[in-house]
Amino acid sequence: MNIARTSNSNLEGIAWGLIFVWWGVTELFPLLPEGTGAVGIGLILIGLNLARSWKGIPISVFTTTLGILALVWGALTLAIPVLPLPFQLPVFAIVLIVFGLILAGREIVRPSAA
Repeated sequence: MNIARTSNSNLEGIAWGLIFVWWGVTELFPLLPEGTGAVGIGLILIGLNLARSWKGIPISVFTTTLGILALVWGALTLAIPVLPLPFQLPVFAIVLIVFGLILAGREIVRPSAA
């Protein structure tokens, strides 16, 4: 169990390091499209949980959810200039809906304690 805890700690440290490097890259290059930072962070958090899964460590629902939300937020933000919509895309409202679906879906699939 101690090896798994150490391995998880190492994976988290790597993920945090990558998040800060990516954040720095997005700040250093302002020409990157808006939403690129969120997509990168989402991919890093999803990658963290894939690495946990491959090493036999339980994934974190919290960081998986944050990763999914960051991906949705970034993808919608990147899509705004590409999609010629006659209305403004309500990115924050859509992210809230996705978050609510994740929470509700998690409770629906969870086995009851009865």
